[in-house]
Amino acid sequence: MTKKFGWFLAGGLLVALLLAGVVSNFASGSPDGLDHAAREGCTFNADDEITGGTCMAQQETEHQLADSPLADYAIRGIDNEFLATGLSGVLGVLITFAVGGGLFWLVRRRGEKV
Repeated sequence: MTKKFGWFLAGGLLVALLLAGVVSNFASGSPDGLDHAAREGCTFNADDEITGGTCMAQQETEHQLADSPLADYAIRGIDNEFLATGLSGVLGVLITFAVGGGLFWLVRRRGEKV
């Protein structure tokens, strides 16, 4: 790996960590396009619960990993919402970087033996 590529990789990782750790806290909490389409046709009360109508959202069930430590874009057990979301983003970037880097390393090593 060249020195120039190493700096590029480190810079990209730093930018990704900054975006995940800080900027992720400012993401919109409003429903995205899929959520909006799934809720179309239903009526909701002030607590955002379905009170009538018919829509896809009525078929919604709890995700199997809803009780996991990183559910809902936060780390369970941290009371500060800003910190919990930021750390969750940073952890996600590091895990993704480690898995991706490991896969590239394995592919590269496998290619050298052929």
